[in-house]
Amino acid sequence: MVNLFHRDLGGAGRPRLVILHGLLGSSRNWQTVGRELAGSFHVQALDLRNHGGSAHAEPMEYEAMVEDVVGWLDAQAEGARVTLLGHSMGGKVAMLLACRHPERLRQLIVVDIAPRDYHSEAHRGEFEAMNELRLEELHSRAEAELRFEARVPDWAMRKFLTTNLERTEDGRWRWLINLPVLTETLPVLERDALRETDRFGGPTLFVAGGKSRYVTAADHAAVRRHFPAAEIVTMPEAGHNPHMETREAFVALIKAHTAQ
Repeated sequence: MVNLFHRDLGGAGRPRLVILHGLLGSSRNWQTVGRELAGSFHVQALDLRNHGGSAHAEPMEYEAMVEDVVGWLDAQAEGARVTLLGHSMGGKVAMLLACRHPERLRQLIVVDIAPRDYHSEAHRGEFEAMNELRLEELHSRAEAELRFEARVPDWAMRKFLTTNLERTEDGRWRWLINLPVLTETLPVLERDALRETDRFGGPTLFVAGGKSRYVTAADHAAVRRHFPAAEIVTMPEAGHNPHMETREAFVALIKAHTAQ
């Protein structure tokens, strides 16, 4: 188990909402939405192991990440059950935690991911681009974006990848993520985290992006097999990142669902 860095985004004293980011993301990506939700929740966003401000450690697998989050929950002074929101890879962590530790949760919210295997050639291109980057020759994030162009056609993704670069005190660049471990374990992270017998019967919301292929109608049966109380809502104008692409509608959806 590793200690996890977290950001407290406000709302102390309200019901707790704990947010888990996706692969190559961090709590930083959830600051705007988190603060907008702080009127209804005490919002805390975590950095999962090998991401953001949290420790670099092996193994990089879902059971270990669940153990980290449970350990973090144990260390908090507030003992009440939480609403757990996970996006993409963080959604897989949240699903597994809900199934294995249902007593910890008041509600589960899973954003644009389903309980199934994934295989993404785009992810492989992104990891190749990051591993090819010679940090000792790098002068700026803008230069890194230019170097990513051959492998990563999407401008927004190139900019997102560079959020994982940080200058050290001596002016050099380093990766905030544990790039070697994440590269090696990408096939593990793409696999379904759940066993056939895993179930969570509590209140559950799955949010799917209508312009994303991460959650399709074909996935609904698997969702309801593991989460029989699940409500599945598709946001037509959103892609894989509804919290960024359709932020106001996303915040309104989370507030409306959790108020039920």
